[in-house]
Amino acid sequence: MSKIQHIFNSFNMPNMSPVQRKAFHSIKNCRTPLLGAHISHCNNCEHTAILYNSCRNRHCPICQGAKQYEWVEKQLAKLLPVGYFHIVFTLPHELNSIILQNQEFLYDILIKSAADTLKELAADKKYLGAQIGITSVLHTWGQNLSFHPHLHCTVPGGGLSFDGFRFAKSGKKFFIPVSVISRKFRGKFLYFLDKAFKEGHLQFFNDNLDLAFYENFSVFKDSLYKEDWVVYSKKPFKTPFHVVKYLGRYTHRVAISDSRILDFDGTHVTFEYKDYKDKYRKKLMRLSGTEFIRRFLLHVLPLGFTKIRHYGVLSSRNISKKLVRYMIILKQKPYIPKLERPVSLCPICGCPLMYKAEKVLVPS
Repeated sequence: MSKIQHIFNSFNMPNMSPVQRKAFHSIKNCRTPLLGAHISHCNNCEHTAILYNSCRNRHCPICQGAKQYEWVEKQLAKLLPVGYFHIVFTLPHELNSIILQNQEFLYDILIKSAADTLKELAADKKYLGAQIGITSVLHTWGQNLSFHPHLHCTVPGGGLSFDGFRFAKSGKKFFIPVSVISRKFRGKFLYFLDKAFKEGHLQFFNDNLDLAFYENFSVFKDSLYKEDWVVYSKKPFKTPFHVVKYLGRYTHRVAISDSRILDFDGTHVTFEYKDYKDKYRKKLMRLSGTEFIRRFLLHVLPLGFTKIRHYGVLSSRNISKKLVRYMIILKQKPYIPKLERPVSLCPICGCPLMYKAEKVLVPS
């Protein structure tokens, strides 16, 4: 049993949403007799193992390894022999409570605003004058498990010219000034936010009830225009391979892993986190078990929500034509994914265990 499972099994949590309740119970029961089991067989030494089934919930820290491996393999086929940039979009904390009450709609606005910002600015001849590709990954947590929605984007260092015959390569620095990105992103997000309000898509509860009146909402929105929104560009990756390796850690990461949990005494959880406001120093945080679980469940995404998205030449409708043009112009041979799932190894001889399609009834 993992540390997180042990904590989850020690408390009953009231007031969960349906999707949180599903994640909570899935994580509690993952790879336990409650989910049943299957047989794996070693063809080398004839050892037979009974393995408990995984819950396959995307918020479960135990189940992400195989999914991450498959995703990384698929992305390797899209890599280009150019530098890649990592751009992070964050939102003012004043929006947090509204986002929590309208998660699906406002996460969509965040992702769309960031993608539109990058595509439109890259198309401007002043910056690049080309069509770029974007892969974005939504994260909702800070290191201390607080609610901190932000978006990680990777962008190739260049783009396809609009006539489709030339690759416009960027320099070593990101081709759009961060201050320009920030202002345009702020304008787009607040435009879509205002549009969502006028179309009746937003809901307001508790302390936000007064924002249900447009006069109050408009004042709140105008106050956000006066803030500087944080967008920053990280250093370019060393090689295209490092892009996927890095993103792979982000795509299937959950709010916290067992490795950061240092102690659970039955009532309180102590875990390690990096304080980004204090020069990335590592610190310890101690929370009650129920508060730890409450914070963890804040980051359970709406049912069916797509947190990894591709835009521009990497979008599904463009990838078969425009990415191929990229490859031809840059004389890049496509990588053929292996897509071999990591396997369990035999505890006796170390050879791969072969799955047998036999269900095992586990006594309750």
